[in-house]
Amino acid sequence: MSITIRRLHALSPDHIAQLGAVLFDCVEGGASVNFVWPFSAGEARTFWERVAPEVEAGARVLLVAEDAGRIVGTVNLALCWQPNQPHRADVTKLLVARSARRRGVGAQLMSALETSAREAGRSLLTLDTEAGAAGERLYERLGWVRMGVIPNYALGTYGGLCDATFFYKSLSS
Repeated sequence: MSITIRRLHALSPDHIAQLGAVLFDCVEGGASVNFVWPFSAGEARTFWERVAPEVEAGARVLLVAEDAGRIVGTVNLALCWQPNQPHRADVTKLLVARSARRRGVGAQLMSALETSAREAGRSLLTLDTEAGAAGERLYERLGWVRMGVIPNYALGTYGGLCDATFFYKSLSS
């Protein structure tokens, strides 16, 4: 697998379809990324249609991982708009298709995201992930600092409450 990471500045209908397929695949596989089952491919595409204006306006950095021209992963950097937080951004929707996992795609996306954050003048990144999930181990390996766990933070993909672990990473050191 030869992965290429690139930033999208606008989302075409094909991008939305491919991103929707990755999101649907991840949710179907149990990823807790703000959606609960039942969840449709149409809802996944609608999510990306709603994100598109933020990407086009430069308020959100959207990176994709491609294998042979097909999107197999993505991650977002939501640039904070608050006047007192011009140095900060939130990492959202690190998604890797199940068929592309365990090949370093998530780590490549996060590395590229940190570069994009620096280029955007951001020095502090934050994120949350389901406690005990694979993402938690990835972030720890990549040097993110665990802030703590909030119990019963969100609904799990297939029901029931799940805990969330919060992380931050300083890019200035």
